[in-house]
Amino acid sequence: MDKLPMTRAGYTALEAELKQLKSVERPAIIEAIASARELGDLKENAEYHSAREKQGFIEGRIKELEGAISLADVIDPTTMSGTIKFGATVTLVDEDTDEEKTWQIVGEHEANVEKGLLNIKSPLARALIGKDEGDSVEVRTPGGEKSYEVLSIAFV
Repeated sequence: MDKLPMTRAGYTALEAELKQLKSVERPAIIEAIASARELGDLKENAEYHSAREKQGFIEGRIKELEGAISLADVIDPTTMSGTIKFGATVTLVDEDTDEEKTWQIVGEHEANVEKGLLNIKSPLARALIGKDEGDSVEVRTPGGEKSYEVLSIAFV
């Protein structure tokens, strides 16, 4: 299997979520299932079915996190320089609206657009890879073609 690139912060966040699920959420849902069982007939017991459904979600998420952590390739952006690559923090200006945005290119498990963390597999990130300050980038988005100019690149 391919390694999953991620930053140290992303790796730490996945580990913290896994620990929370295993040490807090899993025991709580086991307790909820036990309590719901005591209420009687399981066929018509909404609390029991709800708890079992939540248990399935928690167990699935634990497996997903364990898989991601086992395949993690933790990359330290502070050791890099040069053109845009994984871990780069990039400031762009929209050439149509003059709106500036700053993104850090991160792994898919740590991406969060609201926090400025851009998935390396996204169309914008793929278009930015290998570019330098002053370069223009054309990106096809669901809203149409967008043009950006790279203002700055930092590895923090």
